[in-house]
Amino acid sequence: MKLGKVEFCHFLQILALFLCLSGMNQAELTRSRSKPYFQSGRTRTKRSWVWNQFFVLEEYMGTDPLYVGKLHSDVDKGDGSIKYILSGEGASSIFIIDENTGDIHATKRLDREEQAYYTLRAQALDRLTNKPVEPESEFVIKIQDINDNEPKFLDGPYTAGVPEMSPVGTSVVQVTATDADDPTYGNSARVVYSILQGQPYFSVEPKTGVIKTALPNMDREAKDQYLLVIQAKDMVGQNGGLSGTTSVTVTLTDVNDNPPRFPRRSYQYNVPESLPVASVVARIKAADADVGPNAEMEYKIVDGDGLGVFKISVDKDTQEGIITIQKELDFEAKTSYTLRIEAANMHIDPRFLSLGPFSDMTTVKIIVEDVDEPPVFTSRLYSMVVSEAAKVGTIIGTVAAHDPDASNSPVRYSIDRNTDLERYFNIDANSGVITTAKSLDRETNAVHNITVLAMESQNPAQIGRGYVAITILDINDNAPEFAMEYETTVCENAQPGQVIQKISAIDKDDPPNGHQFYFSLTAEAVNNHNFTLQDNKDNTATVLTKRNGFRRQEQSVFYLPIFIVDSGSPSLSSTNTLTIRVCDCDADGIAQTCNAEAYILPAGLSTGALIAILACVLTLLVLVLLIVTMRRRKKEPLIFDEERDIRENIVRYDDEGGGEEDTEAFDMAALRNLNIMRDTKTRRDVTPEIQFLSRPTFKSIPDNVIFREFIWERLKEADVDPCAPPYDSLQTYAFEGNGSVAESLSSLDSISSNSDQNYDYLSDWGPRFKRLADMYGTGPDCLYS
Repeated sequence: MKLGKVEFCHFLQILALFLCLSGMNQAELTRSRSKPYFQSGRTRTKRSWVWNQFFVLEEYMGTDPLYVGKLHSDVDKGDGSIKYILSGEGASSIFIIDENTGDIHATKRLDREEQAYYTLRAQALDRLTNKPVEPESEFVIKIQDINDNEPKFLDGPYTAGVPEMSPVGTSVVQVTATDADDPTYGNSARVVYSILQGQPYFSVEPKTGVIKTALPNMDREAKDQYLLVIQAKDMVGQNGGLSGTTSVTVTLTDVNDNPPRFPRRSYQYNVPESLPVASVVARIKAADADVGPNAEMEYKIVDGDGLGVFKISVDKDTQEGIITIQKELDFEAKTSYTLRIEAANMHIDPRFLSLGPFSDMTTVKIIVEDVDEPPVFTSRLYSMVVSEAAKVGTIIGTVAAHDPDASNSPVRYSIDRNTDLERYFNIDANSGVITTAKSLDRETNAVHNITVLAMESQNPAQIGRGYVAITILDINDNAPEFAMEYETTVCENAQPGQVIQKISAIDKDDPPNGHQFYFSLTAEAVNNHNFTLQDNKDNTATVLTKRNGFRRQEQSVFYLPIFIVDSGSPSLSSTNTLTIRVCDCDADGIAQTCNAEAYILPAGLSTGALIAILACVLTLLVLVLLIVTMRRRKKEPLIFDEERDIRENIVRYDDEGGGEEDTEAFDMAALRNLNIMRDTKTRRDVTPEIQFLSRPTFKSIPDNVIFREFIWERLKEADVDPCAPPYDSLQTYAFEGNGSVAESLSSLDSISSNSDQNYDYLSDWGPRFKRLADMYGTGPDCLYS
């Protein structure tokens, strides 16, 4: 009959209790035969403590307290005069004692895995005096283990790897399970291992937990991962033992057991002949079932007629062979190429050489396609020379280009004007002859780099480019001149023959043998008594004095004309004038002042003093100008001419007009025309008081003149008013106009008149004025008489 886990635990508890009871007498006998107990200073007495065997099973599931054992002293006569006290670990909280009988009970469920034993102390006291009748004694309660913990894999789940094709018995990984039960008591903690899932590929050692391969030649390419379930069972694997499981994921790692193989024995690709060098022609790949370093390959061209035209390299990421162009293709020269390409593994495992060879061959045929190519020049760069003296139309050189295609289309030439903006050159469209189109100047541009375009006649979109460098040869067309602007001085105390200036010359030309200049005085200056010139024969000359006694008050400046000739063919010359100033010099010959006016100043007045005096004079002038300006601004009238700005004046015209159809009542342009304003001054500072002035009577003149006269009269009134408004004031002019045959319709004039007015003429104006005629007319239908 099979027992369940709970029934088995109860069976063990009963068995343990029986063993405890059977050993009680032996424990009492042993305790009674113990050695006598001695207290210092007292006579020998026999120790009289007696107790039962103190063992208790863990995991007690009963409702009543669990009996542990009994404490008893032979002093106890059973009359209740002795009481027992328990202290130590778990006293009162876990273990209690009957103070009358000495029985010990456990009130809580005990777990050996939490605490294996408890150390306690017991004492017997006189109930009346509460004094010990026996010395305090220490004892231990041990918790007896039962199989209540299953094995556990603390490190699970596991992952491991093993190379594919490993032989049988190759170790994969070791698993370990732990059991919390007491390993020294029974078989509760003795574990054995077994495999529940993963057979027949793997096995496990029952005692060690080492997992090993159980089948040979496991192929990663067929299946690369296995899931194993390992069980650990205590009680040495017997029935009723507790068990635990864990999973182990085993991955087969790759080895190089698969050679590379091309999917096809031959490949064919078409490429245009215009494909640039280094362009990719094709990508091919040999299949390899391995991964990582075991799948790394190298490609090489082992044979064929394109060894020097193409090359192959490997893409490290995809392991593809990349075929690229090394030389330009030409359909007219060769229309196809054949390549023999080999792919081989880089890392070969000697154990699997029998599966080889670990390389493969394929054939690649490359077909070159014809394209319409642009014309090609016979030279990539043409170098030409021409003299800067060449006349317009002079032939410089010739370029030549041809159509490389089989059609050999005629070619037309032109110059890219972006490289010849000044249009110095022309080219014959048919022959390619380059000629000058303008006069050339080497000093402006010594080398011209132009681009010549060659265009197919049949297909103008096909354009070839050639490059021409035209060097301009120099001629002697520039006269020499002073190398710089010289500031030459001579001291008043200079001696005859003293050097006052060394001069040199420059020439924009560039003769092949270098410059050679010759210096001399002009014919009219040769016989002067002041200075002479000495040619140093090294493209320099020296100016020397011929006398002494130079004085600024007599002549402060001398002009010396110098004649310079170059060595060109033909030679060119120029006359350059050297300006020499007479200066007052110190003892070292350094010029102090060169102005003739300074000579008459007091001797003790220095340049700094002159500058200070000049600054003071300028300051006084500025102050005077400021004072005069401020006084003029105070006296400036608060009026302005018509040329001045009259902005910010807001003028309002209350003109009633003649209705929507009256477009000729007045000309607004005349009101806005500032050019016809009268020469009248206007005020701009104060606001005038309102004054009622008599309105002038206007004659029957054009309306625009009437309004202009009215506005100017009002402006004059404001100008002469001492209380004139400020500059940005608002003037309101209420003028109704004049010149109508009906005169003014305002009731203001009617009130000032003593006689009745006749409005019968309103009826003659038409239907638009019928309403007014009915209101003011004197006819029979008039409302008012």
